[in-house]
Amino acid sequence: MRMRTAAAATVGTLALLSFVTPAAHADSSKGDTVFTSVTFSKTTVNVGVSAAQSLTVTATAKDGSGIKGIYGGKLVSSDSRLIYADSATCTRPTSTTMKCTYTYTLEPDRTDYFDLKNSSAGTWHFNAEAAAYDQDYFTLDTGAPFKVKRYAKLATTQATPEPVTKGGTLTVSGALTRANWDTNVYAGYGSQKVALQFKKSGSSTYSTVKNVTTDSGGKLKTTVTASYSGTWRWKFAGTGTTSGATASGDSVALS
Repeated sequence: MRMRTAAAATVGTLALLSFVTPAAHADSSKGDTVFTSVTFSKTTVNVGVSAAQSLTVTATAKDGSGIKGIYGGKLVSSDSRLIYADSATCTRPTSTTMKCTYTYTLEPDRTDYFDLKNSSAGTWHFNAEAAAYDQDYFTLDTGAPFKVKRYAKLATTQATPEPVTKGGTLTVSGALTRANWDTNVYAGYGSQKVALQFKKSGSSTYSTVKNVTTDSGGKLKTTVTASYSGTWRWKFAGTGTTSGATASGDSVALS
């Protein structure tokens, strides 16, 4: 776990004060100041239980009088948690524009305010204000969304018996887990539909055979008729707060 430095503690205090303020309003502006582009190195950031994930945001603003500065570049989570940039660099591509690039770190196992919580998963926003020399401005509150999701995993697919007689019954099992940011462990993800897919021997394409719902502990189990030799696997599409996942397949031959 990463301990707080004195500087981080100061920023964390500011973030905590901001955390209890009302939710952000929609974008607002005055005059001809605009953000011409806001780009993300990842439109979705999937975070597990230990490894930190980085995100780079590049914002370009323009005004006829020139941009004095782009201020307050930060990430705002779905539960109003604030993440400030590790670094920021700004350039002036033209006399009327400014381009700033920010780098952020998202971590689930810190010991400070910036520690991710389960409630943080979902739609986040990049917030910043571009201020022009003529007092015009553009405040970006909700116009630059992206996703931060809890990382999901599927255990290696298990199909038995191996080999199986043609027309015989094959039992296929697996397990779906996802990162719990409150406890920093992977826990079973229950009541989720997961696709059981099959690829015939010699083919490169999987097709969905059926959808199976995980039990309360995230376990998967179903039976199918074995008509061809090939590989079976589980595939989870993900949700608004949880990443998708694909299990390693299990090849089964007909006897």
